Parts: sequence; structure tokens; C-alpha cells
Amino acid sequence: MSLTRINALGYVLIETRDTAQWAHFLTQVVGMQAAGRSADWDLYKMDAYCWRVAVVHGERERFHTAGWELAADEDLEALSTRLAEQGVHVSRLSEAACAQRKIRDGLALNDPSGQRVELVKSCALDCLALQSDVGVPAFETGFNGDMGLGHYVLPTREFDACIDFYHRLLGFEFTDSMQLGEQGLHFLHVDNPRHHSLAIYQDPNPAASGCVHLMFEVPDLDQLGLFMDRCRSHNVGVAASLGKHCNDQMVSVYVNSPGGFAIEFGCGGLQLDWQHYRPTFSTRPSQWGHHWQHADN
Repeated sequence: MSLTRINALGYVLIETRDTAQWAHFLTQVVGMQAAGRSADWDLYKMDAYCWRVAVVHGERERFHTAGWELAADEDLEALSTRLAEQGVHVSRLSEAACAQRKIRDGLALNDPSGQRVELVKSCALDCLALQSDVGVPAFETGFNGDMGLGHYVLPTREFDACIDFYHRLLGFEFTDSMQLGEQGLHFLHVDNPRHHSLAIYQDPNPAASGCVHLMFEVPDLDQLGLFMDRCRSHNVGVAASLGKHCNDQMVSVYVNSPGGFAIEFGCGGLQLDWQHYRPTFSTRPSQWGHHWQHADN
């Protein structure tokens, strides 16, 4: 078992041909705060962290990078050596790259699906409250952001290899699993109470976007309802109707993002004590609702 201690999903980077479309979506629909630029990245803020989502102009529409925040005393040299001994190519982030990310130090690598992963230390906090243009008072990210920004679902043909990578090498722990027809789905948590920060989906034809969905959580049902009203006002398409999940108890809706993957927006997700928890196997994803608009979703 890996000795790596990952605290939370610290940030994500999204690549797009249309940064303006993402700016509108994140600030006017999701309710994040535009937080300026860092080099060629547009930054967006959710909580006491300086930023949580970065958008960069590129040639593709995709979920580009997941930035996982390590425990502050993690030894990056030792971690890099352990990963290299397992055949993983690892590079140290340069001083310029760390400055752009507003972190103290970090490593870059790819998982077996090709997803870029960054393992970073000490994401900077500005300790300023969210100033949302549309009145979102807060996102559910824990005390000073210690639960991370949310979760995402990784689609991959390399299902077993990805589970091994995240569980054995990076120290993610199992929360729940499902079998959806011929496709497996594993939910994994890190060192915070959020039910899962990553899910790995066995997909024979993964989308080019590299993501099934990215989840943001708000404190209550009213904020979820107001989000749904904003989606209607801004003609944002619903991917799956309002519903409640069996495993994490999240009440949520899925909508289409500008990037070819869905955004899950919800409230009421479980927060768990891992010392008194055993992994579960679920036979259905939702107690009610979550009716997908297209069969291929």
C-alpha cells in the first residue's frame, strides 16, 4: 500500500477553444467568482483558496488536469522515487509552473488512461469569501476548503490499471462500487470526509473530453433550485433530471457544460468518518430521478 497522503482535489484545468463561453458558464450559471489570470490561465474562485478552476485556450474541449493536494509534510523526492520504481514517468513542476498554480511544489504525471495528474503541496489561500455575481453564498468545500472542490468521474478503457494506479500507488481508498451492465464503476475517497473525490468508470469508448462529469456542491436545496433556474434562463441543457443518489445521498442535477462533459450540481452529500466505514457495493445509482436525456449517457 502506498504511503502517499492525498488530502483533496485541489484544482482542475479545463482546455477549450472558447474561453468566453466557459467564463459565462462558470460565473453566471455555476456562480463562481472570476479571479483574474495567471499567465495564460483564466482563474475561478469558489472558497478561501485563491482559485479552484482554471480555463486555458487550446485546440480541444477537454478536462485537462486534475490537481491533487498532498499532505503538507509529504516528501516529494521520496514520492517521485516510489512512483518511478513502479514504472511511472514523473516530472517536477518548475518554479514558473508552481507560481502559475500558486502552490509551493508539485509533481506531474499521467495515469494509465492518459489523464494528466498533478500532485501538489500547499495550494495558496487568500482567505477571502466568495463574491459571486449571482449570489451563491458558498460552495461546500469544508473548513477552509479542506474537502476540496468536489469530485470528477474518469472514463477509461484501462479500468483495472487505473484502479491499481490510484489505489495502490497514490493511496486512494474504496468507498463504493457498482456494476452497470458490463461497465464497472468505483468510487474512491482521499483524506477528507467527502464520500468520493474520484470515480473511475469502465468505458469501452471514453469521450474525448476525458471526463464523464465534474461535481460542485452547495450547502442547501435552495441554492440547487436557484442553479436550475439559472440554467433555464441561460439555455443550459439538462443532461439528467433532478435525483438523489443511493451511495452518497447527493440530491443533484446534471447539466451540459461547454466542454463536452456534464456538470453535476448538488447538495446534501454524505460526509463520512473513515475509521468507522466499510466499502459498499450498490446495485443502482439513484433512489429516484436522474433520468438521462440521451440513452448513450
